[in-house]
Amino acid sequence: MTVRALIVEDEILVALDLESALMEIGIEVAGIAADRASALRMAEDVDFALVDVNLRDGQTGPSIGRALAMEHGVKVIFVTANPSQLGDGIEGTMGVMCKPFSDESISATVAFLTASDTRDDVAPPRELKLFQLN
Repeated sequence: MTVRALIVEDEILVALDLESALMEIGIEVAGIAADRASALRMAEDVDFALVDVNLRDGQTGPSIGRALAMEHGVKVIFVTANPSQLGDGIEGTMGVMCKPFSDESISATVAFLTASDTRDDVAPPRELKLFQLN
């Protein structure tokens, strides 16, 4: 089973670092989006998305994450240097990881995200703060 990811990040070097980390562990990257329109256009057949908060078209990451999760069934993790901008979380999304990130934290986060699909019991990595939304 191929796992597909979407990277929503407007800083190309950060996006390429994420892409490299994902490809290293066998994840297919469906695309890199720098704004809302391109992110939603690439949302089909994506298993999870790593989404920044501040993008080319402003602070659109939270609304992109909500749309990906609620309208497309995508698991969403925010990857941002500004986690406080997400408050207690965004409806439908799973959590947040702070920048800078390591390849190991990305790998552990992906293992956690994909474990629910395989019913493996994998704890979230310490770098990932899960949202507690009801």
